[in-house]
Amino acid sequence: MLILVVNAGSSSLKYQLIDMDGEKVIAKGNCDRIGIDGHISHKTADGRTLDQDCAFPTHTEAFEKLVETLTTGDAAVIKDMSEISAVGHRIVQGAEVFSQTTLVTDEVIDKIDELADLAPVHNHAHALALRACKKVFAADVPQAVVFDTAFHQTIPPKAYMYGIPYEDYEKYHVRKYGFHGTSHRFVSAALAQAMGKDIKDIKIVSCHLGNGSSITAVEGGKSIDTSMGFTPLDGIIMGTRSGSIDASAVTFLAKKHNMTPDDMSNYLNKKSGFLGVSEVSSDNREIYTAIHEGNEKAQLTADMLRYEIKKFIGSYAAIMNGLDAVIFTGGIGENSWEVREGVCSNMDFMGIKIDTELNKTVRGELKKISTPDSKAEVWVVPTNEELLIARDTLALISK
Repeated sequence: MLILVVNAGSSSLKYQLIDMDGEKVIAKGNCDRIGIDGHISHKTADGRTLDQDCAFPTHTEAFEKLVETLTTGDAAVIKDMSEISAVGHRIVQGAEVFSQTTLVTDEVIDKIDELADLAPVHNHAHALALRACKKVFAADVPQAVVFDTAFHQTIPPKAYMYGIPYEDYEKYHVRKYGFHGTSHRFVSAALAQAMGKDIKDIKIVSCHLGNGSSITAVEGGKSIDTSMGFTPLDGIIMGTRSGSIDASAVTFLAKKHNMTPDDMSNYLNKKSGFLGVSEVSSDNREIYTAIHEGNEKAQLTADMLRYEIKKFIGSYAAIMNGLDAVIFTGGIGENSWEVREGVCSNMDFMGIKIDTELNKTVRGELKKISTPDSKAEVWVVPTNEELLIARDTLALISK
């Protein structure tokens, strides 16, 4: 059975075609610059590629090109779109409305669009893509939506509520939602399998580290707290996002710079983080290159990241009353031995010890990097959100 997994943004349409018999990716690509000019990059499992400039005025044209690319030309992988059994879509914000994978209907798309105030960069784009996909695919092809926030619906009120008037939670739904839930769910399950344990019996801190980063406490297979909040801005310092900041510092800076709310949102989301502190780059690799050249601001940026991750691990171990394992995943978590070593150093009081030499050799592979005498195991676990979306979609349509 073939399932197409779609991750749509405001100007992009990433996709993977997965054969669920063996869970193999047979093609993947990206339609980007939608609404600007347009370009598709496409690659098959056997190495065939397509890179082409296209006209993508809307997501509809991008989906039409996706269909054309999969079925015709030198990089085709199927003869007809009827070979695709279902489509699974990644949706960032489901709020309290969607707590599980859901079949796509016009009403579901409308509700996703209505939640755009809670994820203005993402949800409206998701709705546009869903409507475009329905135009292009036959009506009898089931489509499912998988929500980043769904895994965090198990977080208790004491963890998701803010200390603001309760009526603003009731009226405007202001609360912690958390994100990267699909990734945290995938890697925590993969870890339990690798450890040979029932996930219900282990306490995990999952660190998804990339351009956007979040840390989640997973107890008994359920999220009980997470670092991102009302939006993906909250938590630790990220590529261009500030992470947690005193709200009064935000209003102070807004006055000093004469910023509108939208200006301040742009400042905190796109001009801060690694980029703002280091004044070098939003890319962790370039931060470490600058460190090796003696750049003190780059060093400060790296120190801040490792320090903040360490704080979350400690606090989450406290709320779970124990810790069995720490996961590093995402682009930084899977590939930066420096970040992993910096986070895990001086954690002996929690029983965390890593094999520093082994750690330096691990990049993007499932591997335990803790020492045999470490009380809490430390693992690198590659994430695969697309595969989990495909699995969820298959499980839903199988019902």
